[in-house]
Parts: sequence; C-alpha cells; structure tokens
Amino acid sequence: MKAVIIGAGIGGLCAAIALQRAGIESEVYEAVKEIKPVGAAISVWPNGVKCLNYLGMKQTLQAIGGPMHTMAYRDYQHGGDLTQFSLDPLVQQSGERPYPVARAELQAMLLDSWGREKVSFGKRVESVIQSDNGVAATFTDGSQACGDLLIACDGTHSVMRQHVLGYQVERRYAGYVNWNGLVDIDTSLAPARQWTTWVGEGKRVSLMPVAGNRFYFFFDVPLPKGLEENRSTLRNDLSGYFRGWAPQVQQLIARINPETTNRVEIHDIEPFAQLVKGRIALLGDAAHSTTPDIGQGGCAAMEDAVVLATALQTNSLGIEDALLRYQHKRADRVKDLTLKARKRCDVTHAKQPAITRDWYAELREETGERIMRGLCDTILAGPLA
Repeated sequence: MKAVIIGAGIGGLCAAIALQRAGIESEVYEAVKEIKPVGAAISVWPNGVKCLNYLGMKQTLQAIGGPMHTMAYRDYQHGGDLTQFSLDPLVQQSGERPYPVARAELQAMLLDSWGREKVSFGKRVESVIQSDNGVAATFTDGSQACGDLLIACDGTHSVMRQHVLGYQVERRYAGYVNWNGLVDIDTSLAPARQWTTWVGEGKRVSLMPVAGNRFYFFFDVPLPKGLEENRSTLRNDLSGYFRGWAPQVQQLIARINPETTNRVEIHDIEPFAQLVKGRIALLGDAAHSTTPDIGQGGCAAMEDAVVLATALQTNSLGIEDALLRYQHKRADRVKDLTLKARKRCDVTHAKQPAITRDWYAELREETGERIMRGLCDTILAGPLA
C-alpha cells in the first residue's frame, strides 16, 4: 500500500511518520519551495504530546518544549493576578504535561524525523483522478504522483477540500486580529514557567514559555476585517490598542521586534461531517480549520494522523472502508474542538460584552478546578487518552 500525502506541514508529516510506523509506504509533496512556519509557536497539549510520543519523538519534543507548570490570568489595568494555579492536576489526570514549542522547531523536528530529503517541494496539485484501484495527482509542473490513496493535508486554504466535498467552503472571520512572536524571558514581565494572560476590554495579552529561554507572546484585539496595518506602525498600533494596560504589557510592547512579529486575522471554517471521498482523506486544517482559542488546532492534526494510520493498519475490508472508519472516529471529535474554540473565542473577545464581564468576575473567584476540568474534558477525549 502506498499513500500520496499532499502537504508537509504538521498534519502531513505526522501522517507520513504514522503510516511508516504502520508499515505503509508514503510519498510527501509540498506546494511551496521552502516551508516557513505560520505563527511563532504552538501549544502542544497532552493529547498532542501523546501522539508525538507514539510517533517516536518523546525526547526530542521534551528538548524543544517549554517548562509550563502554572497558569495565571491577570487584571489588564493593575496587572495583579485574578487567579493563579498549578497545572499538575492536568498532568496527573492526562499522564503527560503540555509543551509550548516554537513552530519552526516543531516543523524541523518533524522534517528530521521523516527525512527532509524525502519531501518533494514545489509540487502544487492541479488535478486529481481516482479509480477503483488508486489515485493519481497531477502537479502544475506536469509531473504526477500515483498511490493507493491520497491524504490531503494542504491546510486551511486546501485545494483538495472541494474535491472531497463537491463544493467550496468559505472561511469565517472570527472577529479579531492576533499578533505573535518570541522574546527573551524576563521575569519582570511574568514567571518563567507560567502561562500568563492579561484580560480586559475583550482583548488578551499572553506569555508562554518555550525552549531557549524565550517567551511566546500574543496580543488579541477585536477589529474589523481587512484593516490596513504594517510593520512600520506595529508598535504604535499595539500601544494604542493597549493604552492604559498594565506596566508589564507596556514593557512587552516596547521589547518586541516588529520585523519578526506576525499579524494574523483569525478565521475558522464551519465544521463538516464528510472527511473522505473514496480513496481520498482530508486531514488537519484541510479537514477542520479552527481558531487558536483552545490551542487544539495542531493537536487535532496529530490525532488525525494516528487515527488514520491505525484505521489503515487494523482493518482489512479495503482502503475505502478504512477511510470511512477514520471519518467516523474523527468527524464528531473535530467538530467539538472547532465549536469549543469558537465559543471560547466569543467569550474572550466580548462578542456579547455582558457574558465577557461575567467571565472576568468568575476569574476572580477561580481556584483552577473549573479550568482544569474543561482542559481535561478536551484532552482526555483524544485517541491516546
């Protein structure tokens, strides 16, 4: 059996590694000539960590992951803690700890694990034909790849999605803009082993430790779609959006490098139930593009890869049957993650201001138990719980 994998991001490479572990041959094709990770870092929660452990990257992940042991929400004006608590209950219940990692380092880890020389770059799909015996993908350079099945891991702007669904899916603007990047850890900003988030006015500022003595930072601001801004005004823009916020937030704005700070309008896609068509399967953002508000986008792609490889390895009624079993196991799970993230997004960013004000008040009374319960419910529903 041979799989043609379209896309060499997190989902595509995890799929290739998982299939290899299952004894299934794969070829990986990537549209761009050089992969440049989108976003500065990613939260790999225990469900994702277990998938990477299963794929043989336990020690490597621990080496690039940040030591995140506590979590705190802070008042946006005076900067004091609204709540602060340990993540140990999550670790004990799930059997793993979360690892925030720089995206470039995660991408490099996956490429090294699969083999960089085994990825065919500059291969953009032009057309796909499937038959009872296999699938053939033709690329814009005229070359072709043939296999017994095709796994579409070509991201949120997937060209393969329409082939599977039979219609075009529009991305939905989530209503806010996110700025993100990396800065050196400075404990005058926040504790070095803590995920710290300032909240107020429907906005967020967050610091999360990654390896190399660095914080991953992000700023969220509800804004109209398509607002023109650029790097030359970035620091002034943030200073305006966060005028009157805590001193630590002002210090962070002063320290960021506009040239390496990303600005992203956040979108998701309405969940859909069909993830496969014949011998073609959607995986990762191609199958379920979500907002980052619960940190599960990358983890969901890792889960997809493990479930897909297991379905192909353990079932013997044919490839199309195995892919339908993958769809059955994943469709409800990824719909739940997408809608949970959307709900959290709306509360965090004051889509209904009264609900957001209530959330701020709840944080002042939060002991960590309610938040831990929510995290565990999401994480323990993964395939390797």
